[in-house]
Amino acid sequence: MTRHGKLVVLDVDSTLTRDEGIDLLASFVSEDVASQVAAITAAAMRGELDFEESLKRRVATLEGVSVDAVAAATAQVRVTEGARELVSELHAHGHLVGAVSGGFHHMIDPLAKNLNLDFHRANVLEVWEGRLTGKTVGTVIDAGMKVSTLREWASEHDIDMAHTVAVGDGGNDVEMLKEAGVGIAFMAKPVAKEAADVSIDEPDLRLVLDVLGLRG
Repeated sequence: MTRHGKLVVLDVDSTLTRDEGIDLLASFVSEDVASQVAAITAAAMRGELDFEESLKRRVATLEGVSVDAVAAATAQVRVTEGARELVSELHAHGHLVGAVSGGFHHMIDPLAKNLNLDFHRANVLEVWEGRLTGKTVGTVIDAGMKVSTLREWASEHDIDMAHTVAVGDGGNDVEMLKEAGVGIAFMAKPVAKEAADVSIDEPDLRLVLDVLGLRG
């Protein structure tokens, strides 16, 4: 007997939020760096570039950015329409909600608190004397780690994998979408749509509730 009905795990950038956090951070360096980072991000999300290598290359461009700039970029992140209602309604039905991201804890921690997520996991930016070093520390949250996180959270809360739901939009979400009991591609790239059981093509996370039969 499970203590909770389902575990719903969402990607963050361009899923739970409308923005790619690293693109916002890059805009604090220069327009040229922002363009470079956006191009690398797009290639990674299409599944054309190894995520860990793309992350390393993108984070390297952020060397010297202040933690104040990170906070300012975080303040610009736009939460996807319906996100708050999705989390609230899932909780009302006794389900758990988490977020796992190839983005950064510096940007996702405030979001997780604001939305009342049960748990979240992301990459950690290395900071020295108040500025980014251009590196990350700890395990990189890539496609494999997203799957591992989904399994870990399900196991910790006695939830069968058949009762898990994953929501994502890009190449880094493909394995998680395939592994979950229900994989939902949200405003997704073709590679994610092919891996998912269901696709949502309107930018409203409340539609996830419809897929799960929890609205109306």
